[in-house]
Amino acid sequence: MHGNQLPRWDMSVVYPALDSPQFERGFRGTLQAIAGLEKLFDELKVGKRESLPVDRALVKDAERVIAEFNRVRDQAETMWAYLYAFVSTDSRDELAQRRWSEFQPRYARLGLLATRLAAWLGSLDVERLIARSPMAAEHAYALRRACAVAEHLMSPPEEDLAAELQLTGGDAWENFYGTLTSQIMVELELEGEGRQLPMSVVRNLAFEADRQVRQRAYQAELAAWEGAAVPVAAAFNAIKGEVLTLGRRRGWESPLDAALFVNAIDRQTLDAMLGTAQEFFPHFRRYLRAKARALGLERLAWFDMFAPVVEEEREWEFSQARQFIVATFAAYSPRLSQFAERAFEERWIDAEPRSGKRGGAFCMLLRDDESRILANYKESFEAVSTLAHELGHAYHNLNLAGQTYLQRLTPMTLAETASIFCETLVVEAASQQAGPTERLALLESALQNACQVVVDISSRFQFESQAFARRAQHELSVDELRQLMLQAQRDAYGEGLDSEKLHPFMWAVKPHYYDNELSFYNFPYMFGLLFGKGLFALYKDDPQGFRARYDRLLASTGRADAASLAAEFGFDVRQPDFWRSSLQLIRQDIDEFERLVDVQLAGNPQP
Repeated sequence: MHGNQLPRWDMSVVYPALDSPQFERGFRGTLQAIAGLEKLFDELKVGKRESLPVDRALVKDAERVIAEFNRVRDQAETMWAYLYAFVSTDSRDELAQRRWSEFQPRYARLGLLATRLAAWLGSLDVERLIARSPMAAEHAYALRRACAVAEHLMSPPEEDLAAELQLTGGDAWENFYGTLTSQIMVELELEGEGRQLPMSVVRNLAFEADRQVRQRAYQAELAAWEGAAVPVAAAFNAIKGEVLTLGRRRGWESPLDAALFVNAIDRQTLDAMLGTAQEFFPHFRRYLRAKARALGLERLAWFDMFAPVVEEEREWEFSQARQFIVATFAAYSPRLSQFAERAFEERWIDAEPRSGKRGGAFCMLLRDDESRILANYKESFEAVSTLAHELGHAYHNLNLAGQTYLQRLTPMTLAETASIFCETLVVEAASQQAGPTERLALLESALQNACQVVVDISSRFQFESQAFARRAQHELSVDELRQLMLQAQRDAYGEGLDSEKLHPFMWAVKPHYYDNELSFYNFPYMFGLLFGKGLFALYKDDPQGFRARYDRLLASTGRADAASLAAEFGFDVRQPDFWRSSLQLIRQDIDEFERLVDVQLAGNPQP
């Protein structure tokens, strides 16, 4: 990479190319491994629900099943990540799409095998198995979770049919949504010239200083979503309908109850967190009003939320972002810094926005301790912060590398822990080096994110709750989806935003609504932010004693629930006091933001 060129990730370390003989051998080998695991399950009757004595023979069978399941899942996950690296960065890559569609049905068989494993374990005396087998004891948490899953399973033939139909149902609709939305081109006039731009590029214009540019981009974006609304709504209805049907047949009271189990928290924890967040809405609205004053506006419109309050004193080229992140991480620990340097050096990151590439950012495990990070980099501190966030996910994967597949299954509530921590490290370091103007910009960037994660996610949670309730009765029309989203935004943002200039298509923008296996893919982000804030406060109090405990926590996120891991750090996530203490840190930032805005306005009065 030279100059300002943004990197694309290197996948050749796995296979030279999709059309290479090495890939073909790996692909066929993975399919054979899945088939072999299925044969083993058939041979040992894994999935049959019958009470068997936990004798020496069963212990031997159980250990064989656990070991082989872990091995094949690792192999298949690497193949999944390799293929997804191509389809997520170029939805027009026909070869990648063909191999992806060829792999998906076989990969889905692993989900069915996991279901069979859970059913089998649910019929055994798992506690006796754990007592008699060291391997089972090492997987105790996963085995107990599997028994809980077994309580919500249909009959084996029904689960088998559901898994097969999901390929042409929820999975197909999810893939359709991803392909459709990644290829939306938006007509927009910029600098007197009509252009057609990818949706990801247009959405990035929300960060522009020129309000007219932001407003035109917002209007063009809404018009583009309007044109795609009918098929996107069809995908939404299909996926939510499938979730409701299968959840009901599996005995879940609601999709939320299933989501709480998947995320390893209970309703008391969720209610404590969401209720406390609502207590702090007035402070976030205070931040939004202060931002409006800084921009010389009576009230913010939706397209003003990401506007810079001051012109950034520097543009963050990618090479500068790399140097700053590595240096900041070094101040925390050599291990974190060396890891980040490796990620840059070995080209784990695809940073270039382009047509056909999905928007946003994510990190995925590739193999062992190696991850891949997708970003759509823009030369701003916001992009630096996002990059640090995703590197935090990769660092989490590093700490999980010594675990088996079953031992590293981390719920979303805990999956944001390292990302929030790394992001906070970078924000704090930048603030310490900044003058008043740049500090205001950095503080605003952090509060932008906090407002999204606390306030906007609250609106998304409200929307999804109500959408599920209505979908249980009928399919939702485009207009009904729009109205539900607008009402959820009005309830969350209140007087902080202009209620006539909101975003009625946020249900189409956010891909989380279209993950057919993870409903309510929103509240875990709030949990992650506030849990990470609480951990960061502990780090500041005791830096030396914190680091080793922190890495052990990251290595254990698949081996205990959130409340148990939090208790090791003295947190009680079921009580509002913990959430108040974390939100109080954000409130302090809002107080400082207001002060800096008032200082700026006093020195630079608005015309």
